Amino acid sequence: MSVPEQPGHAPDLGVLTGLRSGKRSYYPAYVRSTERLERTVEALDGISRALVRTAEGPRALVEAVVRTAAEHLQARWLLLAVADGALRAARPRFLLYADDVLIDDETHVPAEVREHLRVLRTRPWEAASPHNGPGWVRAPMTLDGEPVGGIAAQPGAGVEVADTDLAILRVLANQAAVAVHNTFLFHAAATLRGRTEELSEAAERQARDLAARKAELAETQARLLDAMQRQALDDERRRIARELHDSVTQYVLSAGMTVEVCRAELESLGGRAKEIAEQLAGAKDLNRQAVERLRAAIYALHRTSQEPAGPLPVMLERLSTVHLTTDLDVRVRVDGSPLPLPGEAEQSLLRLTGEALFNSATHGRAGRALVRLRYLPGSVVLTVSDDGGGDPAQLRRALRLARATDLSGRHRGLANMLARTEELGGRLSIRRSRMGGVLLRADIPLPVPEQRGERR
Repeated sequence: MSVPEQPGHAPDLGVLTGLRSGKRSYYPAYVRSTERLERTVEALDGISRALVRTAEGPRALVEAVVRTAAEHLQARWLLLAVADGALRAARPRFLLYADDVLIDDETHVPAEVREHLRVLRTRPWEAASPHNGPGWVRAPMTLDGEPVGGIAAQPGAGVEVADTDLAILRVLANQAAVAVHNTFLFHAAATLRGRTEELSEAAERQARDLAARKAELAETQARLLDAMQRQALDDERRRIARELHDSVTQYVLSAGMTVEVCRAELESLGGRAKEIAEQLAGAKDLNRQAVERLRAAIYALHRTSQEPAGPLPVMLERLSTVHLTTDLDVRVRVDGSPLPLPGEAEQSLLRLTGEALFNSATHGRAGRALVRLRYLPGSVVLTVSDDGGGDPAQLRRALRLARATDLSGRHRGLANMLARTEELGGRLSIRRSRMGGVLLRADIPLPVPEQRGERR
């Protein structure tokens, strides 16, 4: 029995079986064909098992291909190599199976194999030549019709390499090339995905770190604002203490000394004058008590505030207690919903209030004062009114004069209050209060502009 060959096609069944006739003389050929067919089936099974190992990485796949091809040829050694410049992402670039050992280090390649390695790397198209050398065979590795490497092997003793064996080597080589390239892309994509996940985790960590730093910054800003408010209150206390020490206390001491001098002179005159001198002893004692209270107040005012700072209404309440030593009864009233203002703005309003209360106590000789803070939809209004003897018209004239000329410190308090108000974009006005004294009013529009500097 013979298998007809189709013109223009390779002899498929004939090539695989080698069976061209059913005559008895062809029986040995039939037996060899059957053995070759069994080896071909085993090789195809090895190919299928090798090509499904892509998930283990390109090296495992190449190792499986090399072992399968070597078993098929019963080869003493078998080399699979990728040409230089082809499949740049493929790894390993070559793998040699020799004496049941896999070699990928070029320095360990035997001399008889190095020439084949060089050919497959530099001239892969020569592997497609139908002429093989003595004791060795080559099969090309092609991809999209271009040679990209090949397989070279030394078949085992007594192994007759037929066209079917070379076809199997070509199939192994070609499928290995595609599979290696795809496997590398698969692992590259997996690596890239892992890197993306790492970057995502790093971004999340940085976001959490940024949020924590932002919280720390907000806390630091809050502490800084508290410190600034506390510093403003302490500065006001020290200023009042300095005023009490440099002016009021000196006046009281001078008055006491004058009373003592007069009392001594009257006592030396005798008679009715001596009786008057004895009466002045009480005034001397009162003067001493006044000096002691002033010194106690100055000492208390010089102490640094340890109280925690708070919003402007709270700071105004604390500021009102500073003037209790002068018997000025200060009340604080807040209308509307308090809203936080910039730290510099709250300091300016606090200092303005302290200046106004000091004027009420020192110059206006007031007994009562009212600090009123109103939060309106578009502005903040601060008023300080008292029942003292101040003249609003005279204060307005003094303020105009202070703005126009340098008064060497006189009425600088009013000028400072006006400057602080204008720095906040507001307006300062002075008029008669319902309590009978002076009402000082500062209208500050919202939002408050940022201040450029600090005024003491």
